[in-house]
This record gives sequence, structure tokens and C-alpha cells, in this order.
Amino acid sequence: MLYRFKSKACGDVVMLEPTGRRVLEILGKDPDGPGIILPEQMPTAIEALQAAVAAEEAEAERQRQEAQARGEAPPVPCEERVPLRTRVAPFIDMLRHSLREQTEVVWGV
Repeated sequence: MLYRFKSKACGDVVMLEPTGRRVLEILGKDPDGPGIILPEQMPTAIEALQAAVAAEEAEAERQRQEAQARGEAPPVPCEERVPLRTRVAPFIDMLRHSLREQTEVVWGV
């Protein structure tokens, strides 16, 4: 399944199901149906995504430090998986463009 996010301010952003679902859950939106993010909701949405990115990076750093303290190899290096920061960057850009244009972002329609 794909999530296709649409805005009149820019091109579509397409995400595979696991990432799209996670993004919508971070935003407190229902991932199982169509939805909308209004311009007045976008600053909060951007902050929520940035906080999730920071939390993921802090957890990865904590795991790395714990593994190092135990003398073990660190968890899967970042270059072998795509971090949340990279996955949500196009969506955050879409939210910023849409906020500037004062137009909504929709999906599932």
C-alpha cells in the first residue's frame, strides 16, 4: 500500500505503507482513511515530526553508547538503514510549502 500526500503548493509525496502510517501516527492522524492537514495545523505537525526525528536519533546514540560500553559492535549503522530524518524530509518540505501557500495537505482522496 502507498500513501500519496497531495498539496496544491507542490508535487505529491509518496510513501510506502510503514513510513506513511508512522508519519500519520506521529501527527495523531488516522492512518486508515483519508485525511487533511490544515495550514493552521502545519507548524505543530512540523514540530511533531522534528521531535520524532530527534527522539529516534537520541535512541540510536544511546544504543551505540551502550553497545560500546559493553564492548559490542554498535547496532545497525545508519548507512545500512534509512533514518526517519531522511524519510520525512520531503513531507516536511511539503508542509512548509503548503503553509506558505496557505493550502491543505490531503491523502486518501
